[in-house]
Amino acid sequence: MFKWLSKFILFTIAGWRFEGRWPKEIDKLITIEVPHTSYWDFPIGILMRPILGVQIQWAGKDSLFRFPFGGFFKWLGGVPVVRSRSTNFVNAIVDIYNKSEKMNICIAAEGTRKKVEKLKTGFYYIAVGAKIPIFMVKFDYKNRIVWMREPFYPTGDFDADMSIIDNYFAGTHGKYPAQSYKL
Repeated sequence: MFKWLSKFILFTIAGWRFEGRWPKEIDKLITIEVPHTSYWDFPIGILMRPILGVQIQWAGKDSLFRFPFGGFFKWLGGVPVVRSRSTNFVNAIVDIYNKSEKMNICIAAEGTRKKVEKLKTGFYYIAVGAKIPIFMVKFDYKNRIVWMREPFYPTGDFDADMSIIDNYFAGTHGKYPAQSYKL
């Protein structure tokens, strides 16, 4: 039921389509989504889950998890992130991955809906620390395509790896192009 409804909303009403595939054969990955320019990115991501048949948790700022919507966001798979102070979030998430048989957390790599010149790096260090691939997803609002790249296994060469990641996302039109990453 949810799959049919999600397809109807995302494909028929909103006119989106997918390019690429979700790597269901990989039990642990960290998914990053770019560009994150609008609240509309969230419902697109939520609607993708039943269509693809995958369990995806997502990280969001801790203020989203307060009353009255906190319980609802946790039910949708949300993991609160405290951004106002250092909390060793990366190490905590690496520990969760290492203790789990199957895990996928999605992070908006920009860390905000505002224009940024470079991506946050926590996702990279989570991938390296947990020895898992990075799955890159971009929401191309101009063409209404959700692009999914084959999983990327970081080499540990931060500069070279980030260059590959930056090049994949550069120029993708978010909902608000002026806030899009490297557009």
